[in-house]
Amino acid sequence: EVVQNTGTPVFLVGPAKQIRHELGRFRALPSGLEIVDAPDVVTMEDSPMVVLRGKRRSSLTVCAELVRDGQAAAMVTAGNTGAAWVAAKSVLGMIEGVERPALAANLPRMDGSTLVLDVGANVQCRPRHLLQFAVMGSLYVENVLGIEDPRVGLMSMGEEEGKGGRRIREIHEVLERAGVHFVGNVEGRHVFTGEVDVIVCDGFTGNVILKVSEGLGEMILNALSEEAGRSAMHGIGLLMAKGAFVNLRRKVDYAEYGGAPLLGVDGACIVGHGRSTAKAIRNAIRVASQYAASGTIEKIAATLPTMTSAAEENH
Repeated sequence: EVVQNTGTPVFLVGPAKQIRHELGRFRALPSGLEIVDAPDVVTMEDSPMVVLRGKRRSSLTVCAELVRDGQAAAMVTAGNTGAAWVAAKSVLGMIEGVERPALAANLPRMDGSTLVLDVGANVQCRPRHLLQFAVMGSLYVENVLGIEDPRVGLMSMGEEEGKGGRRIREIHEVLERAGVHFVGNVEGRHVFTGEVDVIVCDGFTGNVILKVSEGLGEMILNALSEEAGRSAMHGIGLLMAKGAFVNLRRKVDYAEYGGAPLLGVDGACIVGHGRSTAKAIRNAIRVASQYAASGTIEKIAATLPTMTSAAEENH
C-alpha cells in the first residue's frame, strides 16, 4: 500500500522464502517492492547481543547495512528493541560527539504531540547524556515536526528548580546552559498539556511514561466502545458526536504515530511497537522518510559538540 500510494520504494527484509509465501496471497505486487533475504530470526525473547554473536544475518543487521551502504534511506523495525539498538549502533555507528542513542516517542496532546526521550534505550543516564538528548530532541522536533524553537523540559517530581534530588538539580544546571529553549522542570501531566515540546528523562522513567500513555489510550477507547453498547441512548449520543470521537481515537491510537526514532545513530532508524498494525507500519515508513530527508542527523553532527561543550564548560 505504501509503495502503491506514495511511490516510496521498500525493501522487505527477512527470510525470503517466508516473505514470498506471505506475499503469495496478493494477485500482483508493485514494482517498488524488493525482497532482501535475512535468514536469521531474532525473537522478542532473545538477548540484544544475539545480533552480534549468534544471529548475524538477521533482518535488523541487514536493514542497518542497507542504510549504511546507501541502498536505503532509513530502516523500520517492529522487532526486539534492544537488538535493534545494538544492530543500529554497531553497523551505523554513532553521530560524532553522541555517547548514547536515545529512543524518542511522540506522545499525543490536544494540539499535537510531545517528544519524550529516552523511552527505553538507556535505563541509567548521566547529566551529559540527558544534555545530548535535549539537543537531539530539540533538533528533531524543529526539523522533522516543524516546530520552531521547541520548548524543552526536564522530567522531575515537581516544577520547582530544587525538586528531584541532587542528580536532577545537576542536570537542570547543565540544561540551562545548553543553548536549547529550556523551560525547567516538568511533571508527568506536562506530557499532555502542550506547555512543552520535548521532555528529557532516563530510559526507565520514559518507558513508564510511554506504557502508561498507551494503556490510558486503550482504556479510553475501550470505555467508549463499552458505553456505546450499554444502551440505545448512549449509542445514539456517541453517534451524534461521532466526529469528535473519531478525532479522539486518532489522537490516542499509537498506530497514528508510527514509531520512535533512535536518535544518535548515524542513520535514520525507526523502532515500532511490537504489536504494530499495518497502519502503524505505514506511518512508521512515513516518519522514517521524513526523518531521513530532514537533514536532522547532519545538523546534530554540526551543532551538538559546540552546544554540549559550552554547557559543560560553564557548569
